[in-house]
Amino acid sequence: MAAFAPPPGTADIFPAEAGSWRLLENTAAKVFSSCGYGELRTPVFEYTEVFQRGLGGETEVVQKEMYTFEDRGGRSLTLRPEGTAGVMRALTNTDVANGNEQRVFYYGPMFRGERPSAGRRRQFHQIGVENVGRCAPLIDAECIAMLHNFLIAAGITGASFTINTRGVAADRAPAEALLREYFAKHLDSMCPDCRTRFERNIWRILDCKQECCQAIINDAPDYVGAFSEESRAYFEEVKTALTRLEVPFKVSSRLVRGLDYYVHTVFEVTHDALGEQIAIAGGGRYELFLPGEKRPLPGVGFATGVERLLMVREALNAPVPAETNADCFMIGLGSAARMENLVLANALRKAGKNIALELEERSFKAQMRAANRSQAAYTLIRGESELENNIAIIKKMDDGSQVEVPGDELLQYLLEHI
Repeated sequence: MAAFAPPPGTADIFPAEAGSWRLLENTAAKVFSSCGYGELRTPVFEYTEVFQRGLGGETEVVQKEMYTFEDRGGRSLTLRPEGTAGVMRALTNTDVANGNEQRVFYYGPMFRGERPSAGRRRQFHQIGVENVGRCAPLIDAECIAMLHNFLIAAGITGASFTINTRGVAADRAPAEALLREYFAKHLDSMCPDCRTRFERNIWRILDCKQECCQAIINDAPDYVGAFSEESRAYFEEVKTALTRLEVPFKVSSRLVRGLDYYVHTVFEVTHDALGEQIAIAGGGRYELFLPGEKRPLPGVGFATGVERLLMVREALNAPVPAETNADCFMIGLGSAARMENLVLANALRKAGKNIALELEERSFKAQMRAANRSQAAYTLIRGESELENNIAIIKKMDDGSQVEVPGDELLQYLLEHI
């Protein structure tokens, strides 16, 4: 039969890989819960306006990458390209607007119509957190430290943290004027995307990776110096706290992140295993307007790409969770034996044992091959004669030794030995 590949930019996740995914998800839940975060699950699609208003209409995500469609009522819906806007939409249904802090984490698939490449898919997966309702430098620092702790706990060492400040809305005009005056002199030498960014969103020029723009960007003026004293003091307190929390970091004025809602602290995490141009996590503080809200909600959070974390773990030779092998494989010869094995397996499974068994009519040799493939430590064998004599044969697979166990002692024996 011909093999059918999934659509471009998507992938199947088979049992041999799923253990590593669960490790990341379970580690995230443990680390984030220890900091007072609870899990939030939101729909994979939202009304399009949630992202248009939340992310900003001029962002490349909204302009180029969203999967948008109409429902039967003509409302525009979009598969979520990121997690924050949907989380914030959900939290507007709580008392967060009254300044009551909400701490949540999430994981799941996101969707962007990008060109597929290593570590970048059209359906990709993120683990993220959002701390919404309060604004303070120490909250930002705690969030970054929590990301650092999560990566270490997940077996990812050697990650590089880069931070910067975006100031606040009132800081943007003088800073943008400084950047606009400078880049206007060099536009003819810059890439077509940057010439477009000059008109639409000049901050995105600072994030350009094109070689022809690199030297020009490196010589750009220090726009942070144009920020208010309050904004600069805010950033200084974040840096002081991170030093006290023993989170290594560097500061880069080129780091701006790609979404319009960021204010104050922004940060990004890279790893040498993937190259310094590829982020494995990023986030920052934001103010997000959503439909029905008269003022923005403040928050801070981050998202990390699961596929990229897995690539780093593989490069670091981090331990891969072993597949769960059966504790016991049950061979049944005849319909009556298979029925009794199924009943026994059900009781053992309720007690937490991992049981595999054959439920079809197959030869003894075929069932023994299946037992070997299961890598079970023990195999139970029953046929008509064993049922008549009210016994079962228990075979220890590593040395081939076997014992006969009376039927009325069988459950207790297996609970104690497998």
